[in-house]
Amino acid sequence: MTWLHDHVHFEQPALAATLTDYVHEVDHAGERIARLEKAIDEAIASAPEQIRNVIAALQAWRGVAQMTAVTIVAETGSLSRFQNPRPLMSYSGLVSSEHSSGNRVQRGGMTKTGNAHLRRVLVEAAWAYQHKPWVGGFLLKRQHGLGQKIRDIAWKAQWRLCTRYQKLAAGGKNKPQIVTAIARELLGFIWAIAIETEPQPQRQAA
Repeated sequence: MTWLHDHVHFEQPALAATLTDYVHEVDHAGERIARLEKAIDEAIASAPEQIRNVIAALQAWRGVAQMTAVTIVAETGSLSRFQNPRPLMSYSGLVSSEHSSGNRVQRGGMTKTGNAHLRRVLVEAAWAYQHKPWVGGFLLKRQHGLGQKIRDIAWKAQWRLCTRYQKLAAGGKNKPQIVTAIARELLGFIWAIAIETEPQPQRQAA
């Protein structure tokens, strides 16, 4: 934006007015994003402790910063309400469609019938696993203060998902197919961390 202000100028009034209008729209969008991010920060701060803990724990993952973690919690509620990762994967729409006829079962593309917001942020996060495992920078900062078990699960997931990404790529799969598969498996790991973080209901004795 500084470069635009300093170096881009038009002599024709119509072009200058158009540029000014475009710059104002960019400024307006930036201000709107800042307001929304502040509102989200305030919502997190006022949320119950168990929700704050889950949001913090989810950020142990590569590719999952605060906005993605908040989206996951907002779209799923309590992750521990799913008895295992498979129903959660179905809820997200990251499972393959199936066409059955007699003894014949044919698998198709992902159903896309689940929660679109959840699916979108998971697929975006999955792109991070094309890179070799690493903890540093903002990821290391996000993991500060988290329990060792949560960090261990996140590190195990990095190796697992990165290795799978490389194998699928070597097998000739296209990148959209690969990141969909990675996103589905990432959701399973996310469920595992949520189970570690969310308070579990007391089971009544038989």
